[in-house]
Amino acid sequence: MTTVEIVPVQGRALLNRFIRLPERFHRDDPHYIAPLHLERLEALTPKNPFFGHADVQFWIARKDGRDVGRISAQIDHQALAARPDATGQFGLIAGEDDPAVFEALIRAAADWLRARGMKRMQGPFNLNINEEMGLLVDGFDTPPMLLMGHDRPYVGRHLEALGLRKEKDVYAYIYDITDDLPAGARRLLDRPLPKDFRVRRLDLKRYNDEVRVITDIFNDAWLENWGFVPLSEIETDHLAKSLKPLLDPRLVSIVEHNGEPVGFLVCLPNLNEAIRDLGGRLLPFGWAKLLWRLKVSGVKTARVPLMGVKRSAARGVIGKLLPFLLIDAVRKEAAPMGFTHVELSWILEDNLPMRHINESLGGTAYKTYRIYEMPL
Repeated sequence: MTTVEIVPVQGRALLNRFIRLPERFHRDDPHYIAPLHLERLEALTPKNPFFGHADVQFWIARKDGRDVGRISAQIDHQALAARPDATGQFGLIAGEDDPAVFEALIRAAADWLRARGMKRMQGPFNLNINEEMGLLVDGFDTPPMLLMGHDRPYVGRHLEALGLRKEKDVYAYIYDITDDLPAGARRLLDRPLPKDFRVRRLDLKRYNDEVRVITDIFNDAWLENWGFVPLSEIETDHLAKSLKPLLDPRLVSIVEHNGEPVGFLVCLPNLNEAIRDLGGRLLPFGWAKLLWRLKVSGVKTARVPLMGVKRSAARGVIGKLLPFLLIDAVRKEAAPMGFTHVELSWILEDNLPMRHINESLGGTAYKTYRIYEMPL
């Protein structure tokens, strides 16, 4: 029987192989979209500020002289400072439909974490909860949106056979914004907003200040949620620079109460729709196609990756109305811009108020991503 060899990723050549490897596993999957190689290189090297507070290791699995799988393991010291529970993460997992490959990958990640004092492993996180999280376990029949994963159905089965168990499911909701709002939601939104509240667009002239406003709201709004890790200033700056080319101020809503920002929603054009046939490459002519699709021909789908309402403002009748207002504001702006569908993700399975809001506004949970855990 041929054994599976686990090779630590060292150097640019192996990292490039690591990045491109899933494309082979998905070559017969019409819904897979290869992420841009340049974007992945930035995300998986110290250019990503996550590496400033985490230990990270990548591996490639090899069998019969071929690359057959990949995985990462990471210890986020910022998360451990908030919750000293000796939990490490795995992520970026992909492989051929072979139980021996997944057994070798999980063993490599678990051994590495155990040797560094971790008592529990959870994932996948690519690389942390504020980037990409979860393994797709339902919704394989549609392509992934911007910064969302797409996995083969067999991956979850192999993980569960190895003793990994569900810790949490998170949902992606899809809206057809060409449809009218349900009558109940329309009646709610037609109520006049008190004069001390207003909804406004992002002010690009004050971009850095606006990003810090959004970060402050995010860190307050999500403080008590499962798995929360606050965004640091350096991560905020990196995120601001990365997202600015995609931002349209019409698709960013900020709610103010007596002039103080208390809620926000960020919606981004779905870059994946524009790069679907580029195979991860921007050269020699991919950049021109991308620019054309984003700036000229446009895309029809978008994703809401960030949203939050300060806890102090979320109480009472008006507080419960604010998420409705934020989502509706984006619907009103996105439809005239040519968008037809907007995804809001991720939503924790036990965040029942937010799930109710999504469903009241006509959203449908069309993808499920699962976070697994196992003791070490």
